[in-house]
Amino acid sequence: MDVILQNLMNGFQVAFEPINLFWVTLGGILGTIIGMLPGLGPATGVAVLLPMTYAMGPTGALITMCGVYYGAMFGGSRSSILINTPGDGAAIAATFDGYPMAMNGRAEAALAISAIASFIGGMIATVFMIFLATPVARFALKFGPAEYFLLMLMAIAMTSSMNKGNVIKGFLSMFLGLMIAMVGLDPQSGVNRFTFGSLELQSGIDFLTVIIAIYALGEVFKCFKDIREGTKKMQTKFGKIWITREDWRRTWKPILRSTPLGFLIGALPGAGGTMAALMAYNNEKNLSKNPEDFGKGEIIGLAAPEAANNASSVGALIPMLSLGIPGSGTTAVMMGALLMLGLQPGPMLFQNHPDIAWGLIASMVVGNVILAIVNIPMAGALVRVLAIPPKILYPIILGLAFIGTYAISNSVIDFYIMIVFGIVGFFMEKAKIPSAPFILAIIVGNMMEISYRQALVISDGSMGIFVGSPIAITLLALTIGSVIMPIIKSMKKSRQGSSISMK
Repeated sequence: MDVILQNLMNGFQVAFEPINLFWVTLGGILGTIIGMLPGLGPATGVAVLLPMTYAMGPTGALITMCGVYYGAMFGGSRSSILINTPGDGAAIAATFDGYPMAMNGRAEAALAISAIASFIGGMIATVFMIFLATPVARFALKFGPAEYFLLMLMAIAMTSSMNKGNVIKGFLSMFLGLMIAMVGLDPQSGVNRFTFGSLELQSGIDFLTVIIAIYALGEVFKCFKDIREGTKKMQTKFGKIWITREDWRRTWKPILRSTPLGFLIGALPGAGGTMAALMAYNNEKNLSKNPEDFGKGEIIGLAAPEAANNASSVGALIPMLSLGIPGSGTTAVMMGALLMLGLQPGPMLFQNHPDIAWGLIASMVVGNVILAIVNIPMAGALVRVLAIPPKILYPIILGLAFIGTYAISNSVIDFYIMIVFGIVGFFMEKAKIPSAPFILAIIVGNMMEISYRQALVISDGSMGIFVGSPIAITLLALTIGSVIMPIIKSMKKSRQGSSISMK
């Protein structure tokens, strides 16, 4: 303990150097802006910074890239709340209740609680990282292909069962997403699947394109009639960007519950903020006494995933720093930058370069404070976006959607894919088919297939590998429970309703 505290104090000396304070502030602000722009996200932001890292040195480069990473987690929810367009995958859950809150005249509270939850999630996760980096990294190493497959299966099963009004529609959405995930080259044999002779589809359909289509274009299509007739009502008067005591009373426990969940999922290589946010949302919906309020502007439904996705960004750094294994796409780019700078992430990093490792951890505490200070005053300007007339606002959303889509792969074919999925999103909304299972299935579908095949190769085709470890059995039990519990609850409610009507 004394050694850890001594290292942390030395880390703060590094973090408080004027140049490093400048780098963490610059990275956080750039990350916030990048996170707000549809289709970009933290990985793109870090990649754009790569040429600058040569002039920074390893410490400055790592601090700046991490600032961009968790800054993007702060910023991604801004566009989700204001224009129903997630900045990246981790901000999807913020659209579920954040945008309805804005439409209900509570944009100020939505922006405030997203910043507060992100700040608390990031700070607590950083404390976890200080004391738990090595144990969590060791636990993450216990996950083989079978455990990863079951983890992702549990995530999509839990997300699909969120639609308590009609669980069947939730699973229909999941199966549609898995079908889309199969488009492209077979990861094992290289055979074309569902490409219809198109070379552009061989690399598959990028999930960011689908996200932008479902949420941005879907919202524009849904509101087209109101836009044309000028009947779409939006908030035009804004007050103080803060929350009430009642909001805080209702959200502090969900924030504290969701932070460890996000941290642990982030520490699992490949899991990511999207899975963390959606699982946190689903968890709070299952625990709620009024689950029917979720999706209609429930502040808990915004606070929980925001805390989880920020905590996951901290957790994702653990396998990279402790084991030399990237925990996410963004940390993979960061690791590449560090290798180019002659720094080898891994078990020896904390021994050979303690000033860099602990300087980074200390800078994350400083960076989260800076981001909270920056984001809440900035929210006062951002919230004015809702005062823009719909006839102007929605063409801007369309423009951002097309720019973001083109930025993903520089391919015009993605425009057509986006339009198709925008129409799909519109009809899913009309049919009340939830979009979250669809999106998550597309994101994890390919990884699920690869993990499933790897597990069967290891076991010579035996399905016993999926119950071959305590972790696998636990994940399988949680998956089955997440499917059965909503059905049991709905049966109990129907029985209670029938008994009341008989009386």
